[in-house]
Amino acid sequence: MPYGYHGKILQVNLTDGTIEVETPDEAFYRFYMGGSALGMHYVLKRTPPKADPMGPENTLVLALSVLTGAPVSGQSRMTAVAKSPLTGAIGDSQCGGFWPAEMKFAGYDAIVIQGKADKPVYLWIKDGEAELRDASHLWGKITGEVEATLKQELGDDKIEVLQCGPAGEKGVRFAAIISMSNRANGRTGMGAVMGSKNLKAVVVRGKNRPAVADKKGLNALAKWGSANFADSDVAGMGKYGTAEVLMGQQKSGGLPTRNWSSGVFENAEAISGETMYDTILRGADEGRQDRDGRDTCYACTVRCKRVVQIDEGPYTADHIYGGPEYETLATFGSYCGVSDLAAVAHANQLCNQYGMDTVSCGATIAWAFNCFDEGLITTEDTGGLDLSYGNAASMVKLTEMIGKRESFGDLLAEGSARAAERIGRGTEDLVVAVKKQELPAHMPQVKRGLGLIYAVNPFGADHQSCEHDGSYEGGFTHYQDRLSQLGLTEQQERYSLTDEKVRFALLTEHLYSCLDSVNMCQFVFGPAWHLYGPDQLAAAVQAITGWDVTLDELMRVGERRLNMLRAFNAREGFTREDDKLPKKFTRALTGGRTDGFLYPLDRLETAKDTYYALAGWDVATGAPTREKLAELGLDWVAEQLSN
Repeated sequence: MPYGYHGKILQVNLTDGTIEVETPDEAFYRFYMGGSALGMHYVLKRTPPKADPMGPENTLVLALSVLTGAPVSGQSRMTAVAKSPLTGAIGDSQCGGFWPAEMKFAGYDAIVIQGKADKPVYLWIKDGEAELRDASHLWGKITGEVEATLKQELGDDKIEVLQCGPAGEKGVRFAAIISMSNRANGRTGMGAVMGSKNLKAVVVRGKNRPAVADKKGLNALAKWGSANFADSDVAGMGKYGTAEVLMGQQKSGGLPTRNWSSGVFENAEAISGETMYDTILRGADEGRQDRDGRDTCYACTVRCKRVVQIDEGPYTADHIYGGPEYETLATFGSYCGVSDLAAVAHANQLCNQYGMDTVSCGATIAWAFNCFDEGLITTEDTGGLDLSYGNAASMVKLTEMIGKRESFGDLLAEGSARAAERIGRGTEDLVVAVKKQELPAHMPQVKRGLGLIYAVNPFGADHQSCEHDGSYEGGFTHYQDRLSQLGLTEQQERYSLTDEKVRFALLTEHLYSCLDSVNMCQFVFGPAWHLYGPDQLAAAVQAITGWDVTLDELMRVGERRLNMLRAFNAREGFTREDDKLPKKFTRALTGGRTDGFLYPLDRLETAKDTYYALAGWDVATGAPTREKLAELGLDWVAEQLSN
């Protein structure tokens, strides 16, 4: 019998309304583990080259892993993969919460979705049975309303709902997939793919929990995490959530401000995790939420999710829509020069109601503010809106307009890069994006190795695709035992981009890539500051599956997934020339510790040479070589690149 997984993958064809079950063998699961790697198997095989990302031929995969649903912190994760409407490259995005574990309990390891329904539908899965149901009455409704309606219709408050939201229905290119009305597969526009298929929601309920091979070993790992959490580097997330890093970024000069014109925000404290904790964090105990406004994912001891409540004032916030994470506080806050925490919380709520990525949404608005500030657009372009930095009312209004695709918001719903292409007038020079995906709130001017990964990452700039530089710089002494497990033993200088820093970026990218395939939370498992280290990741896979896996094998899974992502892009025509950082990085930052800082774009090109060579890819094109793909057991992928 399989341990940790069901051996069942649901195949849904929305065009003809058929549902089938595929039963891969054990070798398939061990080869891919799940998540992003498993999803890429189907996307590469079933999405034809040059497919329209919002056409019926785009395949959307929602994939769990062999670890999902087990009673240990960090495992309730799901990866969505498809061709991205935002970038035109591969799309890849993760979510947490309770939906992933509940989907596993409903009896499946992944869902492969093809085609397009002729009218809105939702997929209902309960205890191994699946059916498509009419969703016409749900179309156009915000996420909270859809959750409430489905729970009433199905007569079960314990169902978990994954949905695209009105933004996905309207094709907002950075639309997210939302569960629990506050957890998001946020990046790369997977909600727009779901909406383009007329698939409103996937609703799951089940009691079928896969067996665990070594319950004693898994319990020991779980107990270790609980016992060591308070003294770990993630303990602060338990109190402040990801927002705990905001003031640290500010002090380092790495808090993106006024569309990346500066690394410091004079009003940073007003939007910090500490201020949120002291002011708007929800104070009442209800359901999964603690008295200090903490929510959690299934079976996780960290409990880092924020929950806010604002009942009075111009900007309210309902706790069912969660609360802002660090990236959200930055993109709607410091990016836009906005210091009104309630306005930022309300913008976060709008994104969760309409189903939008807070990073791309806030960053696109910040780009518009920057264009307005430099006189490149005026109120004639914006429909009368004053987009001066710090204008909280305009920031909130634009967020809603984007979700509804109304007026100027309709243009911004295309993302900053496409909006700039349409406007012209030099607005292109102010876009801060890679492969048309807006940058998250960690600055390459401060973290040079991260900047390299921003440039080369297959689905655009992403701060969760490698370990950040500080762990191999000033933090090395603290983390060297764990980093040494990856063969990283040479502490690097701050702001460096040496060949060793490039190796650090690639090796940790392989581990993070593995985490997105075994679908383990990167706040819980990782190479440095995380609750558990790399060796404990291998121990968790062993305990749950019974396989004699090693860390080297898991790193290979991560490398395999990364090569599949790059191969998809190569098939779509992406080359080394697309692996670049924004032109705005040629402008020096102003103010604070990083005043005058630039990213060394000349050094980036030689770092890319080193990176491609270490990865085993063609240095001229950045594409995986046939030899590398064959080495990873991906000969069939190499054949696609040869055609």
